[in-house]
Amino acid sequence: MAQHYFYAVCPFGLEKLLADELHAVGAQRVEAGRGGCGFVGGTETAMAACLHSRTASRILMRVAQGGYWDSRDIYDLVKKTAWEKWFGPDHTIRVAATAQRCPLESVDFAVLRIKDAICDRFRELAGRRPDVERHNPDVRIQAFITYDQVTFYLDLAGEALFKRGWRLTHGEAPLKENLAAGLLMLSGWTPEMPLVDPFCGSGTIAIEAARMAANMAPGLTRSFAFEKLEGFDMDLWREMKEDARSAVNPYAKVQIRASDISSLVVEKARENAARAGLSAMLDDGRLTFTQGDAREVLPPEGVTGVLIANPPYGEQSNPKSASIRSMMKSVADHLKAHYAGWTAWMLTSDRTLPGQMRLKESRKIVLFNGPLECRFFRFDMVAGSNRRKAAAEAEES
Repeated sequence: MAQHYFYAVCPFGLEKLLADELHAVGAQRVEAGRGGCGFVGGTETAMAACLHSRTASRILMRVAQGGYWDSRDIYDLVKKTAWEKWFGPDHTIRVAATAQRCPLESVDFAVLRIKDAICDRFRELAGRRPDVERHNPDVRIQAFITYDQVTFYLDLAGEALFKRGWRLTHGEAPLKENLAAGLLMLSGWTPEMPLVDPFCGSGTIAIEAARMAANMAPGLTRSFAFEKLEGFDMDLWREMKEDARSAVNPYAKVQIRASDISSLVVEKARENAARAGLSAMLDDGRLTFTQGDAREVLPPEGVTGVLIANPPYGEQSNPKSASIRSMMKSVADHLKAHYAGWTAWMLTSDRTLPGQMRLKESRKIVLFNGPLECRFFRFDMVAGSNRRKAAAEAEES
């Protein structure tokens, strides 16, 4: 099959994880950048990446690239590009552009010229032109404009890849599914380890973990923009999805406990998990969502595992920040008392979190939760338990 250049977008900080996923689906010449990875492969490789990547946000296929001086050059490059290879005048389109050190006076005007050129090409070829659709187009065209180069991509995802198809409402400040998957991977969690999330919100971390344990491909229950394009083998795509369905193991052994202080939020998280295909795990208790205060939630007895949480952020401008800092100190005291031997990971935009918790992080990773620069802190919960053990041994002697 013909080889193409693709660019996979991901949250900043997850590039290495994304590169590993792309290698796993057969991508060649994978190069990690800032916020994504370039790679080479056939259209089947791109389809597999859309289906199986847990960390990607989008998969973009390059269709044209060239130098320019002004918007007329961009128009000419677009007009001579064989868009009809991928879609026709009966498709609806949307054009967007991002710019870096772009000398053009107006990027919006450049977008209009790109639309004009595409429509003019089809009008000359077929006597009619594609309609522009802003909200739910068949074809999404992304232009990337630098100081003297412009590159055009087709967005193969459509809806962002972190939208797995199970979430109805996001609620307040949701954690995106691909970032949640990245947290699980970065933490070193595996399904053999008990997992606790005491700030579960809509349940994203727990649901991603359960779907990973069951080997459910993240794109299995949604559609993609490439399904409306020419040049993609839909018979092969159906085979890929059937193979992915066959690989699902709904009986995977896993122990995931998620909780939140709001019973309403917990109920919504449970509903999300059911829509995500996890009813069997909910029914037999391998995956649980319960109402509980993070300062009181206990771990499973007799085991050690991993705690991953996205607690409220104590921003200085937030009037609740003082109470949040006080709460996190209490959470830390609770972890010291009851989670000896566990590894606790916290994602926060508040760099002072370790000080608030009076814990020393053993690792910190810079990540972005949407526009927020965050730290993913690792705490090894050993000191408090060791002190108690030493005190107990001293009393016995």
